[in-house]
Amino acid sequence: MRAPAFWWRPHSLPATLLAPLGWIYGAVTARRMARAGQKASLPVVCIGNFVAGGAGKTPTAIAVARDLAALGRRPVFLSRGYGGSLAGPVVVDPAVHAADECGDEPLLLARVAPVVVATDRAAGAALAARHGDVIVMDDGLQNPTLQKDLRLAVVDGESGVGNGACVPAGPLRAPLARQLPHVDAVIVIGAGSAGDRVAAQAAQAGVDVLRARLEADATVAGRLAGRSVLAFAGIGRPEKFWASLDRAGARVTATRAFPDHHAYASAEIAGLLGEASAKGLLAVTTEKDWVRLAGVATPDQMSRIAVLPVTLAFADETGRNRLLARFSGAARP
Repeated sequence: MRAPAFWWRPHSLPATLLAPLGWIYGAVTARRMARAGQKASLPVVCIGNFVAGGAGKTPTAIAVARDLAALGRRPVFLSRGYGGSLAGPVVVDPAVHAADECGDEPLLLARVAPVVVATDRAAGAALAARHGDVIVMDDGLQNPTLQKDLRLAVVDGESGVGNGACVPAGPLRAPLARQLPHVDAVIVIGAGSAGDRVAAQAAQAGVDVLRARLEADATVAGRLAGRSVLAFAGIGRPEKFWASLDRAGARVTATRAFPDHHAYASAEIAGLLGEASAKGLLAVTTEKDWVRLAGVATPDQMSRIAVLPVTLAFADETGRNRLLARFSGAARP
């Protein structure tokens, strides 16, 4: 799905016409969030967001898992496996599973810690208990199946919560005021007035606010600096990827955006590489797209596509560690 452009505009006719449906959707989701979930045998740290679409959950989940490991814990990821065919529960094996089976995000998470994919969160948590001592749940903030010991909501600083309406009138999954009581901290990624407004509302509601930024891999950024590129991505907000390339010093000459979690066809890959070659450009994409391409593209095609990895860096590492220790029992004396 590609988010409609009117979601990010303050006022629009489509949003007005769809508002009644948004009220219903938001009310139903808010009631689900208020339900008591099942207690897992391990602490659960949930990384979610207030809106539908990309906000930076996956790099945040990776950063949190690494922080937990540094605090002496053994994190295990729990994912729904969006875009994959496996219902699970199953432990992801990158040597066996492809993106169309387990989803693209679990393949990235598996580079850091064990990953359990399960559409049934409770069953997934039971399997996860055999592979670690703290669950990092990628997405699921609005899912009431499991109790969460630490609930982190990721917000894109540039887009915030868009027009403030609920799906399908806007990007919110439920009204922000009704989601904030179910969140322990808001992580605003990147600068922007839209994110500042969400941070202010969160702080007013007594919710901790942390600031963070996405940083491109310095080695890869150095190789891309000064290069003219054709950038393509099938993520929630591809514009963020174009901006990352700009900051890395690449010359973004052409861009191609696809729907989030897009399953690439062989013809599309050939077309992208053909266009890049004809224009003298280097084709470059995101890590999430890279793992989806790997199941379709030939080795030669993969060798002609560059990938720009990004990591999450917190502005206040002390505050982040204190939060993890307070809610998840991650710190040890």
